[in-house]
Amino acid sequence: MPKVFYTERDIEDLARQGVTSLTITEDTVLTELAREKARRAGIALVDGKDSRTSAAASPAASSPAAAKPAAGELEARVFTAVKAKLGSQVDETLLRTIVQRVIKSLGK
Repeated sequence: MPKVFYTERDIEDLARQGVTSLTITEDTVLTELAREKARRAGIALVDGKDSRTSAAASPAASSPAAAKPAAGELEARVFTAVKAKLGSQVDETLLRTIVQRVIKSLGK
């Protein structure tokens, strides 16, 4: 499985989208600045191995409101991946709008 990289900018984008937690797996790489930004932004870095136990322990995890950050996280990952491939060839606002529409059409 390919690695997913997060920079300080990616964390800033996630925070703006209202993401409150980010699941970290063995395929996730965060720069040191990204870790610090997540801490300052209040984004919890959740160990992917423990995600089942923490979700079961949290009553809010099963509510519809708790599902929203997952969609924001997906949006951020797709945006970051496409932006990494296209670089300055794409307008960020347009890309974000397209990604949001696609995710919404998928029912996420």
